[in-house]
Amino acid sequence: MSVSSNASSASRNGSVDDSTTTNTTTTTTNTDSSELTHILNRRQEIMDSQEAGIDVPRTYKVVNVYTEFHEFSRKQIKDYQKTFNTYDTARDGFLDLNELKFMMEKLGAPQTHLGLKKMIAEVDEDNDGKISFREFLLIYRKAQAGELDSESGLNQLARLTEIDVDQVGVSGAKNFFEAKIEQQLRTNKFHDEIRQEQEDRRREEEERLQRRQQFQQRAAIFQ
Repeated sequence: MSVSSNASSASRNGSVDDSTTTNTTTTTTNTDSSELTHILNRRQEIMDSQEAGIDVPRTYKVVNVYTEFHEFSRKQIKDYQKTFNTYDTARDGFLDLNELKFMMEKLGAPQTHLGLKKMIAEVDEDNDGKISFREFLLIYRKAQAGELDSESGLNQLARLTEIDVDQVGVSGAKNFFEAKIEQQLRTNKFHDEIRQEQEDRRREEEERLQRRQQFQQRAAIFQ
Protein backbone atom coordinates (compact mmCIF):
# COMPACT_ATOMS: atom_id res chain seq x y z
CA MET A 1 0.00 0.00 0.00
CA SER A 2 2.87 2.37 0.81
CA VAL A 3 4.57 1.79 -2.59
CA SER A 4 1.29 2.26 -4.44
CA SER A 5 0.56 5.41 -2.49
CA ASN A 6 4.00 6.83 -3.24
CA ALA A 7 3.66 6.04 -6.93
CA SER A 8 0.27 7.71 -7.02
CA SER A 9 1.69 10.74 -5.23
CA ALA A 10 4.64 10.92 -7.62
CA SER A 11 2.26 10.73 -10.56
CA ARG A 12 0.21 13.59 -9.17
CA ASN A 13 3.36 15.60 -8.50
CA GLY A 14 4.51 14.97 -12.05
CA SER A 15 1.20 16.27 -13.35
CA VAL A 16 1.55 19.39 -11.23
CA ASP A 17 5.10 19.97 -12.50
CA ASP A 18 4.03 19.60 -16.15
CA SER A 19 1.15 21.97 -15.56
CA THR A 20 3.46 24.47 -13.88
CA THR A 21 5.91 24.31 -16.80
CA THR A 22 3.09 24.85 -19.29
CA ASN A 23 1.74 27.79 -17.31
CA THR A 24 5.23 29.32 -17.05
CA THR A 25 5.78 29.02 -20.81
CA THR A 26 2.38 30.54 -21.53
CA THR A 27 3.06 33.41 -19.11
CA THR A 28 6.44 34.13 -20.73
CA THR A 29 4.88 34.15 -24.21
CA ASN A 30 2.11 36.46 -23.09
CA THR A 31 4.64 38.80 -21.44
CA ASP A 32 6.74 39.00 -24.61
CA SER A 33 3.64 39.68 -26.68
CA SER A 34 2.51 42.36 -24.24
CA GLU A 35 5.89 44.13 -24.36
CA LEU A 36 5.91 44.09 -28.16
CA THR A 37 2.37 45.46 -28.27
CA HIS A 38 3.36 48.23 -25.84
CA ILE A 39 6.36 49.22 -27.98
CA LEU A 40 4.31 49.30 -31.19
CA ASN A 41 1.52 51.29 -29.54
CA ARG A 42 4.04 53.75 -28.09
CA ARG A 43 5.68 54.24 -31.47
CA GLN A 44 2.31 54.85 -33.14
CA GLU A 45 1.39 57.33 -30.39
CA ILE A 46 4.58 59.31 -30.95
CA MET A 47 4.11 59.35 -34.74
CA ASP A 48 0.49 60.47 -34.48
CA SER A 49 1.37 63.20 -31.99
CA GLN A 50 4.28 64.47 -34.07
CA GLU A 51 2.03 64.77 -37.10
CA ALA A 52 -0.46 66.73 -35.00
CA GLY A 53 2.26 68.96 -33.53
CA ILE A 54 1.73 67.64 -30.00
CA ASP A 55 4.61 66.92 -27.63
CA VAL A 56 4.48 63.48 -26.07
CA PRO A 57 6.12 63.04 -22.66
CA ARG A 58 8.82 60.40 -22.72
CA THR A 59 8.61 57.24 -20.65
CA TYR A 60 11.85 55.62 -19.60
CA LYS A 61 12.65 51.96 -19.03
CA VAL A 62 15.71 50.80 -17.12
CA VAL A 63 17.82 48.57 -19.37
CA ASN A 64 20.75 46.43 -18.28
CA VAL A 65 22.90 46.42 -21.39
CA TYR A 66 25.31 43.90 -19.89
CA THR A 67 22.61 41.22 -19.76
CA GLU A 68 20.79 42.21 -22.95
CA PHE A 69 23.95 42.37 -25.07
CA HIS A 70 25.47 39.19 -23.70
CA GLU A 71 27.50 38.64 -26.88
CA PHE A 72 29.79 41.50 -25.84
CA SER A 73 32.18 41.44 -22.89
CA ARG A 74 31.94 44.09 -20.17
CA LYS A 75 35.14 45.65 -21.51
CA GLN A 76 33.69 45.91 -25.00
CA ILE A 77 30.54 47.58 -23.72
CA LYS A 78 32.57 50.01 -21.65
CA ASP A 79 34.67 50.84 -24.72
CA TYR A 80 31.48 51.43 -26.73
CA GLN A 81 30.20 53.63 -23.89
CA LYS A 82 33.41 55.67 -24.01
CA THR A 83 33.02 56.15 -27.77
CA PHE A 84 29.36 57.09 -27.35
CA ASN A 85 30.15 59.62 -24.62
CA THR A 86 32.88 61.19 -26.74
CA TYR A 87 30.34 62.31 -29.33
CA ASP A 88 27.42 62.91 -26.96
CA THR A 89 28.48 66.54 -26.62
CA ALA A 90 25.12 67.60 -25.14
CA ARG A 91 25.58 65.00 -22.37
CA ASP A 92 21.90 64.03 -22.61
CA GLY A 93 22.45 60.32 -23.24
CA PHE A 94 21.61 60.52 -26.95
CA LEU A 95 23.31 61.11 -30.28
CA ASP A 96 21.20 63.50 -32.33
CA LEU A 97 21.66 64.17 -36.03
CA ASN A 98 24.25 66.92 -35.55
CA GLU A 99 26.29 64.84 -33.11
CA LEU A 100 26.17 61.86 -35.46
CA LYS A 101 27.21 64.18 -38.31
CA PHE A 102 30.23 65.36 -36.31
CA MET A 103 31.07 61.77 -35.39
CA MET A 104 31.08 60.52 -38.97
CA GLU A 105 33.16 63.51 -40.10
CA LYS A 106 35.65 62.83 -37.30
CA LEU A 107 35.85 59.19 -38.37
CA GLY A 108 36.61 60.25 -41.93
CA ALA A 109 33.34 58.96 -43.37
CA PRO A 110 31.07 62.04 -43.75
CA GLN A 111 27.43 61.39 -44.64
CA THR A 112 24.73 63.41 -46.38
CA HIS A 113 21.78 64.75 -44.41
CA LEU A 114 19.56 61.97 -45.76
CA GLY A 115 22.28 59.43 -45.09
CA LEU A 116 22.45 60.48 -41.44
CA LYS A 117 18.67 60.27 -41.08
CA LYS A 118 18.76 56.80 -42.59
CA MET A 119 21.45 55.73 -40.13
CA ILE A 120 19.36 56.88 -37.18
CA ALA A 121 16.16 55.32 -38.50
CA GLU A 122 17.83 51.90 -38.85
CA VAL A 123 18.30 51.54 -35.07
CA ASP A 124 15.81 54.10 -33.70
CA GLU A 125 13.44 51.63 -32.06
CA ASP A 126 11.52 54.23 -30.06
CA ASN A 127 11.27 56.55 -33.06
CA ASP A 128 12.48 59.66 -31.20
CA GLY A 129 14.87 60.71 -33.97
CA LYS A 130 17.98 60.08 -31.86
CA ILE A 131 20.26 57.22 -30.93
CA SER A 132 20.36 56.11 -27.28
CA PHE A 133 23.29 54.10 -25.96
CA ARG A 134 21.24 50.91 -26.17
CA GLU A 135 20.42 51.69 -29.81
CA PHE A 136 24.11 52.49 -30.32
CA LEU A 137 24.93 48.95 -29.20
CA LEU A 138 22.43 47.62 -31.73
CA ILE A 139 24.76 48.94 -34.45
CA TYR A 140 27.53 46.62 -33.30
CA ARG A 141 25.13 43.71 -32.83
CA LYS A 142 23.90 44.13 -36.41
CA ALA A 143 27.47 44.51 -37.68
CA GLN A 144 28.58 41.36 -35.88
CA ALA A 145 25.61 39.43 -37.27
CA GLY A 146 26.33 40.65 -40.80
CA GLU A 147 23.00 42.46 -41.02
CA LEU A 148 24.46 45.77 -42.25
CA ASP A 149 25.19 46.62 -45.86
CA SER A 150 28.95 46.79 -46.38
CA GLU A 151 28.72 50.35 -47.74
CA SER A 152 26.16 51.64 -45.23
CA GLY A 153 26.91 54.46 -42.83
CA LEU A 154 26.28 52.26 -39.80
CA ASN A 155 28.70 49.63 -41.05
CA GLN A 156 31.36 52.30 -41.57
CA LEU A 157 30.71 53.58 -38.05
CA ALA A 158 31.08 50.09 -36.59
CA ARG A 159 34.31 49.43 -38.49
CA LEU A 160 35.94 52.80 -37.93
CA THR A 161 35.33 52.82 -34.19
CA GLU A 162 37.34 49.59 -33.83
CA ILE A 163 40.43 51.81 -33.74
CA ASP A 164 41.24 55.24 -32.33
CA VAL A 165 41.13 57.57 -35.33
CA ASP A 166 42.43 60.43 -33.17
CA GLN A 167 45.65 58.50 -32.65
CA VAL A 168 46.27 56.97 -36.07
CA GLY A 169 44.45 59.54 -38.21
CA VAL A 170 42.09 58.91 -41.12
CA SER A 171 44.87 57.59 -43.35
CA GLY A 172 45.95 55.25 -40.56
CA ALA A 173 42.41 53.96 -40.25
CA LYS A 174 42.33 53.44 -44.00
CA ASN A 175 45.58 51.47 -43.83
CA PHE A 176 44.23 49.48 -40.90
CA PHE A 177 41.19 48.28 -42.80
CA GLU A 178 43.14 47.71 -45.99
CA ALA A 179 45.45 45.46 -43.95
CA LYS A 180 42.44 43.63 -42.51
CA ILE A 181 41.02 43.13 -46.00
CA GLU A 182 44.37 41.86 -47.26
CA GLN A 183 44.60 39.47 -44.32
CA GLN A 184 41.10 38.21 -45.07
CA LEU A 185 42.01 37.69 -48.72
CA ARG A 186 45.09 35.72 -47.70
CA THR A 187 42.96 33.61 -45.39
CA ASN A 188 40.45 32.99 -48.16
CA LYS A 189 43.26 32.09 -50.56
CA PHE A 190 44.64 29.61 -48.02
CA HIS A 191 41.24 27.95 -47.68
CA ASP A 192 40.83 27.92 -51.47
CA GLU A 193 44.17 26.15 -51.83
CA ILE A 194 43.11 23.53 -49.28
CA ARG A 195 39.82 22.96 -51.10
CA GLN A 196 41.66 22.69 -54.41
CA GLU A 197 44.06 20.15 -52.96
CA GLN A 198 41.16 18.09 -51.59
CA GLU A 199 39.43 18.27 -54.96
CA ASP A 200 42.59 17.07 -56.75
CA ARG A 201 42.89 14.14 -54.35
CA ARG A 202 39.25 13.20 -54.86
CA ARG A 203 39.68 13.34 -58.65
CA GLU A 204 42.81 11.17 -58.50
CA GLU A 205 40.99 8.61 -56.35
CA GLU A 206 38.10 8.49 -58.82
CA GLU A 207 40.52 7.98 -61.72
CA ARG A 208 42.29 5.11 -59.89
CA LEU A 209 38.92 3.51 -59.20
CA GLN A 210 37.92 3.80 -62.86
CA ARG A 211 41.22 2.27 -64.02
CA ARG A 212 40.78 -0.61 -61.57
CA GLN A 213 37.24 -1.26 -62.83
CA GLN A 214 38.38 -1.16 -66.45
CA PHE A 215 41.19 -3.64 -65.70
CA GLN A 216 38.75 -5.98 -63.96
CA GLN A 217 36.38 -5.78 -66.92
CA ARG A 218 39.14 -6.63 -69.41
CA ALA A 219 40.39 -9.47 -67.20
CA ALA A 220 36.87 -10.92 -67.04
CA ILE A 221 36.84 -11.33 -70.85
CA PHE A 222 39.65 -13.90 -70.73
CA GLN A 223 38.19 -15.96 -67.91
